[in-house]
Amino acid sequence: MPGENLTREEARERAAMLTVDGYDVALDLRSATEPVADASAGVFRSVTTVRFRCSSPGASTHLDLIAPAVRSVSLNGRALDPAEVFDGSRIALAGLEAENEVVVDASCAYSRTGEGMHRFTDPVDGETYLYTQYEPADSRRVFANFEQPDLKAPFTFTVTAPAHWTVISNSAATGDPEPAGEGAAVWRFAPTLPISTYITAVVAGPYHVVRDHYARTLPDGTVLDVPLGALCRASLARHFDADDVFTVTKQGLDFFHDHFDYPYPFGKYDQAFVPEYNLGAMENPGCVTFTEEYVFRGKVTQASYEGRANVVLHEMAHMWFGDLVTMRWWDDLWLKESFADFMGTFSQVGATRFPNAWITFANRRKAWAYRADQLPSTHPVTADIRDLEDAKLNFDGITYAKGASVLKQLVAYAGQDAFLEGARRYFKRHAFGNTRLKDLLAVLEETSGRDMAAWSRAWLQTAGVNSLTPQVTHGPDGRIAEIAVLQGADGEHPALRPHRVAVALYRLDADGALVRAERAEVDVDGARTAVPALAGAERADVVLVNDDDLTYCKARFDEDSLAAVREHLGDFADPMARALAWSALWNATRDGLLPAREWIGLVLRHAGRESEVGVLQALHQQTRTALEHYTDPASREQGRLLLARGAERELRRAEPGSDHQLAWARLYAATASTEPELALLKRLLDGAEEIDGLDVDQELRWAFQDALAAGGAADEAALAAELARDDTASGRRHQTRCLAARPSAQAKAEAWAAVVESDALSNALVEATIAGFARSGQRELTAPYAEPYFEVLERIWAERSIEIAMAVVRGLFPMHQASPGMLERADAWLAGHEDAAPALRRLVLEGRDDMARALRARACDTAAGG
Repeated sequence: MPGENLTREEARERAAMLTVDGYDVALDLRSATEPVADASAGVFRSVTTVRFRCSSPGASTHLDLIAPAVRSVSLNGRALDPAEVFDGSRIALAGLEAENEVVVDASCAYSRTGEGMHRFTDPVDGETYLYTQYEPADSRRVFANFEQPDLKAPFTFTVTAPAHWTVISNSAATGDPEPAGEGAAVWRFAPTLPISTYITAVVAGPYHVVRDHYARTLPDGTVLDVPLGALCRASLARHFDADDVFTVTKQGLDFFHDHFDYPYPFGKYDQAFVPEYNLGAMENPGCVTFTEEYVFRGKVTQASYEGRANVVLHEMAHMWFGDLVTMRWWDDLWLKESFADFMGTFSQVGATRFPNAWITFANRRKAWAYRADQLPSTHPVTADIRDLEDAKLNFDGITYAKGASVLKQLVAYAGQDAFLEGARRYFKRHAFGNTRLKDLLAVLEETSGRDMAAWSRAWLQTAGVNSLTPQVTHGPDGRIAEIAVLQGADGEHPALRPHRVAVALYRLDADGALVRAERAEVDVDGARTAVPALAGAERADVVLVNDDDLTYCKARFDEDSLAAVREHLGDFADPMARALAWSALWNATRDGLLPAREWIGLVLRHAGRESEVGVLQALHQQTRTALEHYTDPASREQGRLLLARGAERELRRAEPGSDHQLAWARLYAATASTEPELALLKRLLDGAEEIDGLDVDQELRWAFQDALAAGGAADEAALAAELARDDTASGRRHQTRCLAARPSAQAKAEAWAAVVESDALSNALVEATIAGFARSGQRELTAPYAEPYFEVLERIWAERSIEIAMAVVRGLFPMHQASPGMLERADAWLAGHEDAAPALRRLVLEGRDDMARALRARACDTAAGG
């Protein structure tokens, strides 16, 4: 990987010298259907013509290309020797003229890792499907280019492929496919508007396609007509609810047109749901790609539909934030991702059937940000991105969820109208260009009248998360004499920020519900800020800082409020307040302030009354983390037993057929371990027992089989029989995970070898194998692999693509072997490998920090146990 890197300075020098006028890219994908004899995915022909100007005639530069072979290169009609100019990742170009044309004819490789041109064969019907995925710098795996976001250009794609396929790209085809002989055809696409390399796209294969259109009358009276497409693999067509995707799409386009005052500029709007995708989705203009996990094969909760709608709207927001106006370099990645993350939820609440999306954001999305912001690798929202490896790792909770939270704070600080007017001016001023932080701040200062430089320094250019704790004093009459908000900061990141917050008083009413009685907004600034508006109020049962989740902080409770929350957490009438209380308690658990056993007890006591299923599912995941990593080992099995019993109780108690019932069924499967617990799963699988309303569909069957395999109650034959019921791509992933989860030394050795010693598995199967290998209840079986993990790190990083390397380094970190000795082993590796790739060191450092946090939380839990 190091030879494939590109530094920020190299990109700046190249951008200062070059202006790209256009690309013509011809891809011949007929080879995709040929059988592959070995672990490789084969190659295809890629011919690229690039026209560009150079401000320094006689200078040198390079094109980016990662390919097995280059057939020919010509510069301004002059043939260059590929052996001399191509080193595997760059094509050297010397003696440039004022105007240049370079033609590269290359053999590029299909991918099995989700990077570049990914090739997938459907086990159901044997059909081959292709799609591209480039962010941040993988278009160079498909065609030669200047791989950096600030060298925008129009792209014209021509694709030769089997005639029965569907082929789409960013722009519409200029006509029907032209016959090319021997069952092939040629698709020609119109030139794109100027866009960056990383958002170009091609999707090709016998996809199932549903068509619709969106129409909008613009202020000048013209009608904007946007053809809509939704695609998935043919074998998934019976599960594909394209109508719901189109409904959200149209609602989003209406919302953004109402608020952005800039018509959608990219013509058509196709959305392709593709296999083995590494991301949730990617904002390629006119050709958005999504993971096909959003094509639901079985019953899912309403939270899954809400999550899919959020992703659809997130990617749509990118059409303006990211595609129309693009950051100059990856330092300002937040200019697209933070805004899209914020606008996804903002539009979801404003335009769709999911009015409570901010609750999900507060409880789930921000949990990701809080974790990332407390790692040693935390960084300001505007990060220091030195090279492409840095960029790859910065698609993280800071850039997305913290950035979105900061923008929510900005809306509270500057006002929604000023914020949206700033966005409108930003689009019009910088359309099809590249920007930096200062460009956005300039328009926001114009529209809000606020000092954006000071706000930016506090929120965008410092790292770490503040804690806000209420300090309450009472007078002789028992009423509140004063409420102040105390702001704290991490010792590594001591900045205290300005926060616009709401402080609310909650009291138990006659029916036993915790309801908001009084509320005041205040600008918190510094270590202590009084809230004069609440002085003299009647004593409250709970004082909630950051009511309505206006700011980004870890909210804490004062002692009296914490005592009331322990007793009445399920009694909050407002689901947002309840979600914020859960969030505060989870942060306290992670910080070693609340024992893990108490967290588990609170979930068992109160989560059965949680109305928001998305919050409930987040609580289930957090509780599994608490059990696996934060609980005293001596009481872990007791905690697991209580959790499994509680999950079964709530499963049987839940409304038949409800989302909550399904959520509790999945938690039961995830915690079942003893013979009686596994026997219930077997009876549900075999139909010997039924729970009213619970549909044990194929996806739930695999969840049950996973538990049975990990518990030693489903052998290889049983898993093969289950695969025979579901011999699909999803079924094969599930079976792979279950096989690796079996509690035997042989199963673990096979899984380790498949991931570490071989490069034969696709990205999806690598992830499935790791998920099965690293099971919390099998610590003795995985312990022998802790030392080999540290021994193979540098080899994995050098030999694998960055996507696969990241999955292996993160997924196999010996977290389940957490101990002071293992922490020392991680420290020893870091100390002995100071010259290792910074991105690799970052991943190990993050794993080490998670382990240290787990040990601190475990100590808290041990102390609480007496």
